[in-house]
Amino acid sequence: MVVTHGALQPARGRCALTIGNFDGVHRGHRALIDRVVTKAGELRLTSSVLTFEPHPREFFAPEAAPPRLTRLYDKLELMAAAGVERVHVIRFEARFAALSAARFIEEVLVRGLGTAWLLVGRDFRFGTQRKGDFATLEHQGFALEGMPDVAFDGERVSSSAVRAALQAGDFARAERLLGRPYAISGKVIHGTRLGHDLGFPTANIALRQRPPLSGIYVVEVEGFGPAVASVGLRPTVNPVASPLLEVHLLERGGELYGRRLRVTFLRKLRDEAKFDGLAALRDAIARDAEEARQYFARHG
Repeated sequence: MVVTHGALQPARGRCALTIGNFDGVHRGHRALIDRVVTKAGELRLTSSVLTFEPHPREFFAPEAAPPRLTRLYDKLELMAAAGVERVHVIRFEARFAALSAARFIEEVLVRGLGTAWLLVGRDFRFGTQRKGDFATLEHQGFALEGMPDVAFDGERVSSSAVRAALQAGDFARAERLLGRPYAISGKVIHGTRLGHDLGFPTANIALRQRPPLSGIYVVEVEGFGPAVASVGLRPTVNPVASPLLEVHLLERGGELYGRRLRVTFLRKLRDEAKFDGLAALRDAIARDAEEARQYFARHG
């Protein structure tokens, strides 16, 4: 899959396109993507996705923006696995936000991407002040198709529904909506070695955007097996300003700095808490690790 960023050069070919934030790349998003890939094959076009970084709501109102389900790296991996041939990532900033609907169609869709066939939801809005809608896209020199809402097991699939399931610790519901278990991936960074000093070394992954969950979890790390993880601000000692994912492997160790880990969430153990000193924190971590081992013994 070809991934492009930044300013668009005049398109050399024609594409079948869908547009969106695709946060979570859930079953609804996959229905859009699968339809684009299929139609591109039928029409002999390039299957393409246009997405945004950051999420527009993170640009306009960062404090009120929803938690981020999927990091850009994971989003692109999921799109590639679905068969998309090209993704263009538009930097959502002031200049782009000021584009009128007409200029977005002409500069981005027609001239920049060479759109021959476009699929969006009927409620899709675009352009400054969200003045562009589905009707605005009609009769613009490309074929247009509207995508209905997607439901699964009687529930409308949406990023908001996935966030609600994760915040409630309902990983079974989140998996139904996503079509896969919920996971976060990222590169391991150097930490303060507090976990090592407490007897529970951790691999630390910084989360630049607020995640949809916080607390202590039973997890599984791809290639490394059972683990227990904390997502939060580490309130007892060495607190951090941005959320951190800390993973303690139950069965394997080794040098992990710089490696990309994929962490799949299985069960919530408890909320994050501030403890009265390191001894109390060590005891809590020991209980968490033991609960995680018991979970894997039951679900082995």
